[in-house]
Amino acid sequence: MAQAVQADPRYEYPSRDWHQLDASAVVTLLKTSSTAGLSESDVRTNLDNYGLNTLPEILPRSSLKLWLAQFTTLPVALLTAAACLCLFTGGTIDAVVIMGVVGINATIGYVTESQSEKIIRTLKSRGEPMTRVIRSGQEQPIATASVVPGDLLILRAGSFVAADSRVIDAQGLTINEAALTGESIPVEKTPDVLPRGEVPLAERINMVYKGTLVTDGQGVAIAVATGPTTELGKIQQLVDTVPATETPLQKQLDTVSGQLVGLSCAVCALVFGMGVLRGYALLPMLKIAISLAVAAVPEGLPTIATTTLALGIQEMRHRHIFIRTLNAVEALGAVQTICLDKTGTITENKMVVSDVQVGTDCWQVNAGKWLSPTGRAFVPKINPKPVSQSATGLLMQVAVLCSDAQVKPQTDGPPVITGSATETALIEMAVAAGVDVVDQQRHAPLMVTYARTQTHPVMSTIHQSRTTSSEAEALTLIAVKGNPAAVLSRCDRWQQGEMIHPLTAADRGRIGLSNQQLAGKALRVLGFAYKQGAYPPRERTDSAPENNLIWLGLVGLSDPIRAGVPDLIGAFHQAGLKTVMITGDQRPTARAIAETLQLSRQSQMTVLDATGLSSLSPSSHLEQVDVFSRVTPTHKLEIVQTLQAAGQIVAMTGDGINDTPALKIANVGIAMGAGSSDGVHEVADVVIADNNLKTLVDALKRGRTTYSNIRKSVHFLLSTNLSEIIVTAVMTTVAIGSPMTVMQLLWLNLVTDVFPGLALALEPPESDVLTQAPRNPHEPLIKATDFGRIGFESIVLSLSALGGYGYGLWQHGPGPQSGTILFMGLTIGQILHTLSCRSEKYGVWNTQQLSVNPYVVVAISFTLILQLLPMVFLALTNLLSLAPLTLIDWLIVALSSLLPLLVNDGSKFLFDHNFGKHLEKRPITS
Repeated sequence: MAQAVQADPRYEYPSRDWHQLDASAVVTLLKTSSTAGLSESDVRTNLDNYGLNTLPEILPRSSLKLWLAQFTTLPVALLTAAACLCLFTGGTIDAVVIMGVVGINATIGYVTESQSEKIIRTLKSRGEPMTRVIRSGQEQPIATASVVPGDLLILRAGSFVAADSRVIDAQGLTINEAALTGESIPVEKTPDVLPRGEVPLAERINMVYKGTLVTDGQGVAIAVATGPTTELGKIQQLVDTVPATETPLQKQLDTVSGQLVGLSCAVCALVFGMGVLRGYALLPMLKIAISLAVAAVPEGLPTIATTTLALGIQEMRHRHIFIRTLNAVEALGAVQTICLDKTGTITENKMVVSDVQVGTDCWQVNAGKWLSPTGRAFVPKINPKPVSQSATGLLMQVAVLCSDAQVKPQTDGPPVITGSATETALIEMAVAAGVDVVDQQRHAPLMVTYARTQTHPVMSTIHQSRTTSSEAEALTLIAVKGNPAAVLSRCDRWQQGEMIHPLTAADRGRIGLSNQQLAGKALRVLGFAYKQGAYPPRERTDSAPENNLIWLGLVGLSDPIRAGVPDLIGAFHQAGLKTVMITGDQRPTARAIAETLQLSRQSQMTVLDATGLSSLSPSSHLEQVDVFSRVTPTHKLEIVQTLQAAGQIVAMTGDGINDTPALKIANVGIAMGAGSSDGVHEVADVVIADNNLKTLVDALKRGRTTYSNIRKSVHFLLSTNLSEIIVTAVMTTVAIGSPMTVMQLLWLNLVTDVFPGLALALEPPESDVLTQAPRNPHEPLIKATDFGRIGFESIVLSLSALGGYGYGLWQHGPGPQSGTILFMGLTIGQILHTLSCRSEKYGVWNTQQLSVNPYVVVAISFTLILQLLPMVFLALTNLLSLAPLTLIDWLIVALSSLLPLLVNDGSKFLFDHNFGKHLEKRPITS
């Protein structure tokens, strides 16, 4: 359990219905300014009054609680009962030893769990988030924790909202409020006042809330609540304690442990009954039955799972893979479909203009040089004033003016451009053509921007343009760029040189064909248009004046495919994964890129334009689609959800804010590290820090290996503990000497259960881990077929140990010496069984398929030394009721220990042979 720190009541203040107040009223109440924000003195005052903008911290379990938790399990209760029985019957030493075993097990559990919790806690450590605000009239970045009520927040796509705030300006502003409402569809915001009455949180469209994500557009809002007084803070304070979340795998292991407790108790009750009927003393048999029950139940199962998952996370960090949750490690091993966002994942997200078409002319652009199809050089002529210009010059100026990119001139060298990859490429094209960007922006100052949104596929900017210094002669330039078809639909004329012509149906067909040709070259294509008119009011209207535009031309931008991506796609296919590309590009562009990558495993590539998603029936087989084109963030979300509804375990990659809804809903959201927005990192389960897609293969390999290693550990624990039950049950049933003592069972449990199990959890990946089909996520950790194998191995271990015991009875008769042969043979046999459990298919001698695991070597060596100590130290010899052995006895012990390893390992040939045939016949689903 983890507890929450209570908020300081000093920071609480009465809440208001901010959504029902006019923006001016909010400004007055908070003593701020809608244009200049707070002054520095006001900030200090509010910081003293309201405190830092931080949420109550969830504290981890204390060391004491973690230690005490080790004593709350059923096996510990059984051991304690056995210790109490020993005390009542005069066996004080036995009781002390039993509780000593409890203490040792508790210490091991405490150390491993505390280490796991430390690793998990480091997943939550992030850099200090920043927020852009306006203070004293200046826009500036500040630490999010320093935001106070009255601050003027700048909201842009890709940023998290720092505090509960009242919107006072919104331009296509949409917010993903899933963190609060659970609704993943972004909500469009408005500065308008809402009507009086009860308005649910999800319908307060003039409010934005702390922790939600700006997905599109931009805006300005006044902070009205911070820290624990925000809606997110109130939710966090609803509970005093927060239970630690168990992963599905941990729940499976808890279930297995519970079932084994019931089964072993039933078996041990049977052993107790048979022992009493055979004439054994009541209390010794009762202690043996209880000790056997504890020895038979691998109480370390959940600890091994948590430790294995946590160590898997730590191992992946060394490979620049940052995993946020334990669940993500499990899910990585079961991924069946991987959705690859094109821009920034498949491609480098480094756009370069490669083709320009203006009117009927076309050029290729290479390193800033314009070339005609025949190779003739061309130098665009640019007029510094955006009027009476050639079409080529106007296209350059529209590219410069209709842009969100920030350009800072340098005294020496080219200007520094800050913006998206597409915007940067367009500015660089203009700069290379000789355009003075800063001068252009000075001649045509920006008045209004209409941002591109999901429902508005173009961007428009309105600029004041002067032909002279006279205000009366001022004109307006409307610059438009975006989806070629959307831009073209808003045009009724086109320009060639300085001549403007009516836009006929034939012209539209010609432009559409040019668009398809550029898209067919795997280029991202943008259309450009403009118009000039009378000077309009500065106030923004509900819709952009984008009608009756003049078409200028097309620009094709290339985004190079990352090195190694084609090989990566092949590796995914070999691993049985279906690969799906999701892109906002047009269908021809998307198909060209997908064919280059050989994205489909089938002979025919299936490409679906996402604009038709809403019209498809629920029964449509979207899981058979290879490429989705013209995709919006909402479409990405629908695609992932549809694949999940079809029963697929889906991984989604991305690096842009438009990917965040799909990353959040995917079974595994994978973000590219460098260059990704903070919002992407916040919602992703996995972050590839070095942007190397090959690291994705390592992540999948480690995910599969982690799950496989847990299976190996559980397999080892079940087979060895079951062998103890079989040996004791047989000896009690047929009355061949005394069963193993309580001390021997406890020692055996202590030596063989912990260290070999943990060592198997650290096995390196097997060579063919990525050539197998993904595991079925619905299958149990221990399948029905596994129990047959476990039973076989347990019987071999038991019969071999009983065979050695039979020799002891024949040679020495019933007594300590024959019991020592049994004890040593069974214990060492279980230790060596670790080697057999390293792989389900390959023998321990197959060094080509199995890499060296130093942890197994150390665990076996250490436990063998522990096992031999009682034969050296007299006190341990007496405690365990052992006797010295002759050389022949030791040879028998060696034989009874090695024989199970040879038999169990050799039998894998039959299992592996049948397994291989099964794989050949079973198609790998994708």
